[in-house]
Amino acid sequence: MSEEKMGVASLDEVDEQLKGIINNLYVLIVQTFDHHSANATQAMSAEIKLLIQNLLSLIETSRRLPTGLPPEIIDYVERSRNPDIYTREFVELVQRLNQQLKGRSKAYADFRDVLAREMMSALPECREDITKVVESTGGKISA
Repeated sequence: MSEEKMGVASLDEVDEQLKGIINNLYVLIVQTFDHHSANATQAMSAEIKLLIQNLLSLIETSRRLPTGLPPEIIDYVERSRNPDIYTREFVELVQRLNQQLKGRSKAYADFRDVLAREMMSALPECREDITKVVESTGGKISA
């Protein structure tokens, strides 16, 4: 088996195979329309055999395509549900979690600033160290 057959398939390879299949179907349509002789029957038979070969080749190539579908999506489709609904719900969930994390991050930053102010007023000799810690964590000490 060639290295290309054993490796991962590319979308360009699939695209070329699909173009070949479309061409087979187009030729069959034309031959069907102009079907007048025994030669046309033989040509159609040969074109159908080529179409079958191209379809089998596409099946083999499709097995080598890198796919990484989450099992949840497969379950969704198997239950006759629209995967777009799953995607929408997933996006909404991620947005909600991002808002929660942003809120937590802001709360921790506010707590850091309040703690730093209180520590500086209680421990003025550690002011320089506290300032370094606050600045290294993205905060800024107001004067």
